[in-house]
Amino acid sequence: MGMNAVFPPSPESLARIAKSGDADVLSRTIIAPHLNRGRGAQSNQTSKFEPYSRETMDDGWGNLDALETVKTTVRDEKSKSIITKNDSPDIHFDRSINPYRGCEHGCVYCFARPTHTYLGHSAGLDFERELYAKTNAADRLYETWLNKKYSVKPIAIGTNTDPYQPIERDKKIMRSLLEMFVAHKHPITITTKSSLIVRDLDLLTELAKQNLVHVTISITSLDHLLSRKLEPRASSPARRLEAVELLSAAGIPVSVAVAPIIPAINDAEIEKILAAASANGASGAAIIMLRLPGEVRQLFREWLLRHYPDRLRHVLNLVRDVRQGRENDPRFHSRMAGQGPYAFSLQRRFDLAVERYGMKKRIPHLRTDLFTPPKVEDPQLSLF
Repeated sequence: MGMNAVFPPSPESLARIAKSGDADVLSRTIIAPHLNRGRGAQSNQTSKFEPYSRETMDDGWGNLDALETVKTTVRDEKSKSIITKNDSPDIHFDRSINPYRGCEHGCVYCFARPTHTYLGHSAGLDFERELYAKTNAADRLYETWLNKKYSVKPIAIGTNTDPYQPIERDKKIMRSLLEMFVAHKHPITITTKSSLIVRDLDLLTELAKQNLVHVTISITSLDHLLSRKLEPRASSPARRLEAVELLSAAGIPVSVAVAPIIPAINDAEIEKILAAASANGASGAAIIMLRLPGEVRQLFREWLLRHYPDRLRHVLNLVRDVRQGRENDPRFHSRMAGQGPYAFSLQRRFDLAVERYGMKKRIPHLRTDLFTPPKVEDPQLSLF
């Protein structure tokens, strides 16, 4: 790979990083900006489970180009099962569906990135460009509901990767799932940061009439420039607010997640986001502190190096401040909120804003008594 594929930090950036004690952020090759347009991750290291690793180097031929880093590849996947269950005590659901593996939105902070390493891919660029579509998701859901022992509880969609990421326009897997939920009157919650959700207003409206759906729109920032850097292929903040307005006008209960809160990056926008969301009809709100599990820690550092090198030390110090000296706290209840004075002040600001705008912090209960399981066709003819 030629040297034009490597991003050279400025001398000023190098000096700041060395002084901060975070020099290990430079231990991996960062891809040059012109080869990384529309992507959130700045590198593409080999999966930690692979026996061999790839490392770029300057071989003296400056005219050699890097492999295509922007192109998205989608593979169809036939899933053996579709519902994932969990017993986490600090989230509101115990089952979920992820129609896709990987996510083209490219949010640099995404806690789901490390899951891609189990597929032999990188948590970096591969997570955004090597995607898998579960094309038989609706069929698998139907088969699950055929089981007489199935117990009805709301199914959460969008908890790991976004069901309305750009490839949904062609694949329409989420729409096929919604058709199943409507036909069998099953409750569902949806989390997304895409305005594509309004395409399915017809189905969502049918579910809302029977109190079977709740939607959460994630809004990280109202600053279009910042949003483009953080979530390069997600809908713009204006389009997300428009989606909130259209969903609310259609009678669909919708909340807004101010997530994640990134210290010294978007923490000043809490009240602005809630005010805009409330004005557009959002009835609920949630807040989540930045999490940096596994490979996300290094990827986020690389992102800071490229976009905010002058804030790298300050941001990471605040992250450690709310995580008891670490950059990630995996413990239940504290992993999404953080601890300490800074975390408390953010939570207090959020609580006051929610109260000011008359928003709720809890997802309303959805009906489970309307579920009509699929009918099993009996080949045996009746005598009567």
